[in-house]
Order: sequence, then structure tokens, then C-alpha cells
Amino acid sequence: MDKRVVSDTKELKRLKKERKEKRTEKMLKSLEKKNLLKSAAATAGSSKPVPKNILSGLSDDVKGREYTVSIAVPGSILDNAQTPELKTYLAGQIARAAAVFCVDEIVVFDDEGMIGNQQTFNKKKSRGVEQLSRVLQYLECPQYLRKHFFPIHKDLQFAGILNPTDMPHHLRVQEDSVYREGIVTSRPAKEGCCFVDIGLKGECFVKRSIKPGMRVTIQLSQDYEWSSRLTGSVVSPSEPRTKAGIYWGYSVRVATNLSSVLTGAPFKDGYDLTIGTSEKGTDIDDCAMKKFKHLLIVFGGVAGLEAALEVDDNLDAGDPKELFDMYLNTCPEQGSRTIRSEEAILITMASLRNKIRQSQEL
Repeated sequence: MDKRVVSDTKELKRLKKERKEKRTEKMLKSLEKKNLLKSAAATAGSSKPVPKNILSGLSDDVKGREYTVSIAVPGSILDNAQTPELKTYLAGQIARAAAVFCVDEIVVFDDEGMIGNQQTFNKKKSRGVEQLSRVLQYLECPQYLRKHFFPIHKDLQFAGILNPTDMPHHLRVQEDSVYREGIVTSRPAKEGCCFVDIGLKGECFVKRSIKPGMRVTIQLSQDYEWSSRLTGSVVSPSEPRTKAGIYWGYSVRVATNLSSVLTGAPFKDGYDLTIGTSEKGTDIDDCAMKKFKHLLIVFGGVAGLEAALEVDDNLDAGDPKELFDMYLNTCPEQGSRTIRSEEAILITMASLRNKIRQSQEL
């Protein structure tokens, strides 16, 4: 046999052996990382908490969350900001508050009425509604998907000044998670299948035919860490919350008026508990919250919920408190003459946090 052939064969075997050793080393490092995270979670006095966005597998110990929390804010709050930079930053504050308190839905509504006659439905669309909803959607989207869903737009001109929401589905490439957000690519696949970009080095293969450009939630296969080919299945965006108990961001809904906020719920049975906020409401410390499945908290603009009620022809109530199950003053004895909407959201959600938790234990 030619000596060169023998030499090439030995070199090929050596290279294969090296690749195998590197794969084994990589698997061991990944396993070690997973064990370290598990041990850190089991240690009560850990100096650094395990990131909540890491869930490398499902087990019987993992509990989901069935209830949802929604907030509604008027787009007119942006109209009072003096500069485009301040408008953008204000929208970012609302997104941050929603992320911190695990809000599942944000409804942006128009509280300034309509122009034209009702026959043509020529409704006035507040400029603030459009910009606020766009910025909220932008901040909810994982960074690696934004280039696909958000082209250059004047509403996002100052997006660079925004603080990141850093929600659990905003995963880094080095983080292991059984769930990931992705976009269906145009890469050719066999019939009934597709490839999804989930922010990793390789695309995920899914046995389902989906139109390219669609955003989907992917549950990766249990052995995805060791597999040479990423595979997974498309699941509901609510599954990480209901099955694994992970907060998976918020959805954004635009409502034309206050009545649409209350009646346009994306849930089958609507909202079973609604809360209005006002300085004229009942002291929050004097109220108890019933158990609910879908909670809605509505905030007013500069003129309060009274202004939104006045311009809504679909509502016959004489007072906003008649529209809600609870009408609360979440900051009694306030020192300032007014509380800004972005401040009211933080105050209200912080005040309701324990009440929400206790209501689910009933």
C-alpha cells in the first residue's frame, strides 16, 4: 500500500479522535454547568440567584401559573411629553414596570374620542396610542428578532436610550432554555416541515409547515443540548407560563375607547376581575381581592378615567366606579398634587402584589 495513503488514513483517524474528544469535553462542561445551577438553586443562602430565564428541562416539581394580569393605559400620556426623546423614554418606563411585575397584557386605549360621524367610523387615532404600542412591542421582542419585525421607523428613532426589559424570553446565545422565541425562515425544508431561527448558532427543525416570517414559541426536544441538530415543536406562547411558571413577556392590544378595553379581552370568558384606579377610589389598604383568573387594572390619563368615560358613547355610566368591580386609590394621602401614569403603575402593582398572591391561595 502506498505510504501516503497510510499516512492520510492515520491523520484522518487522529482528526476524528480529536473531534470526538472535543465533543465529549463540551458535553461534560455543559453538564457541569447544569449541575452548578441546580446546586445553586438548592442553596438558600446563595450569594447570586440563579437567573429565572434558565429552564433547561421540565419536571413534575415545576408548577405553572394559570391566572393572568392585564393593565390598560391611555396613549394620551405620551402627548404630554415635550420631546420625542421623552416620549420614547416614558413608553420604556411603562414597559419596564410591566416586565418587573409580570404583566401578561398591556392594553393601549384612546381616551380622546373620535372625529367624523359614526356611520363612516372615521375615528380619531391618538398619535400617542400608535407610538406607545409600537415601543411596547419593540421592547417585548427578543433582541435577536427585532431586525425581522421592526424596520426603521420614526417612533423608534430614540430606542437606543431605552433601558432593556430583560425578560425571561430575552435569552442569550450561551443560555440553555427548553423554550425559545423564534421566526420561521425561508430556508427550504421537506414538505410539512420548516426551520426556525431561535437565536442560536443553528436553526431549529420543526415538523410543521408554517409561513415564513411568523413569530413562534418553540419547545426544544429534551436532548437538545447533546444533539447535533436542533429540533423542537411549536407551542402556545402561554405554555411557558401555564406549564413551567415562567413569565414570558406581555402582549399588546390597542383599543379605540374605554368600552373596548373592558369588552375586548382575548380570553374566552373575558376579565373576571376589573379594577379602576383613581384618587377618588377606596383606600387600597381597606380592600380584599377575590380569587380571579383574568385580572384587568385600568389607569387614567391626565384628566383621569372620567375623561375617557365622557367621550365614550358606548358607556351609559355616570361615574367610572360603576364600570369596575373595584375602584381603588392606590396611593392615599399623596404628597404631590398629581401622580403621573408611569408612577401610578409602579405604585399600584407594588401595592397589589401581595393581594394578588394571597387571592390565589384562597
